Amino acid sequence: MRGKRAAVLGGAGFVGSHLCERLLDDGAAVVAVDNFITGADENLRTLRGRQGFEFLKQDIVEGLSVAGPLDYVFNLASPASPIDYAQLPLETLRVGSIGTENGLRLAEAKGAVFLMASTSEVYGDPLVHPQHEGYYGNVNPIGPRSVYDEAKRYAEAITSAYGRVRGVKTRIVRIFNTYGPRMRLNDGRVVPAFVSQALRGEDFSVFGDGTQTRSFCYVKDLVDGLVRLAQSDVTDPVNIGNPREMTILQFAEAVRAIAGGGGKIIHRPLPQNDPKQRQPDISRARTLLGWEPRVPLEEGLRETISYFRAIARPPGGP
Repeated sequence: MRGKRAAVLGGAGFVGSHLCERLLDDGAAVVAVDNFITGADENLRTLRGRQGFEFLKQDIVEGLSVAGPLDYVFNLASPASPIDYAQLPLETLRVGSIGTENGLRLAEAKGAVFLMASTSEVYGDPLVHPQHEGYYGNVNPIGPRSVYDEAKRYAEAITSAYGRVRGVKTRIVRIFNTYGPRMRLNDGRVVPAFVSQALRGEDFSVFGDGTQTRSFCYVKDLVDGLVRLAQSDVTDPVNIGNPREMTILQFAEAVRAIAGGGGKIIHRPLPQNDPKQRQPDISRARTLLGWEPRVPLEEGLRETISYFRAIARPPGGP
């Protein structure tokens, strides 16, 4: 990436800020674009002032303008947690549709590679396990999760169309559950929920009976996959995630063991259309990108819990 210039849409978000950091470390110049609807200026604190870093406050639904040449456009702009897209349903649909097309137009004008950050949610509540890229999914198009699921499915469709019809160099990544520092404690996803409950000594809130499965990938592994895909010539979707599958109950116990806290398990009603199984088939990533996750869950959780402890500590506290 040395000597390249990249725009990261959603650059103040959890994954976006880590991607900005990785690109700068690799020698690229980076333009982070965000409107702070779910991103946070604090995520950019260590990036501001670094040589080659710029920030533009823009809503990519309203328009997108980046001066100068670009080699890559990474589109990570979207609400990405159940709480976010429940509270921001129309914004989620618009950024996946209008915002994605604005990003594609920018990449076309600059002759840049456009990487679309899609999601394992395009598989819905899957009937195929593990999920491979050829599986078309089992998505409820009108349920409460549909604003995110269908926004990403549409984003994949328009990205592919711009590649076929307009000759834009497109890449599509389907991201599975990712965790790490800079997640928001209150974003509703299972990692910050369990970690915050453990740190406060509260009971763990488990939706359903806890036998549903997830596969957790550390954010630095994910970002490595994004960079490898952007630099490749692979135009079809690629799963990036950790194939180590575990139940939600097992994950709660892993958090408890490392955080050293947390009470008993409290079961709550399972949200509508919540996937029962989620595990990526990463054969394409291994074969085409030479990528696989390297950070063990226990190591990643220690880093994540350390981050949450630091931000939860009162100013001037021990």
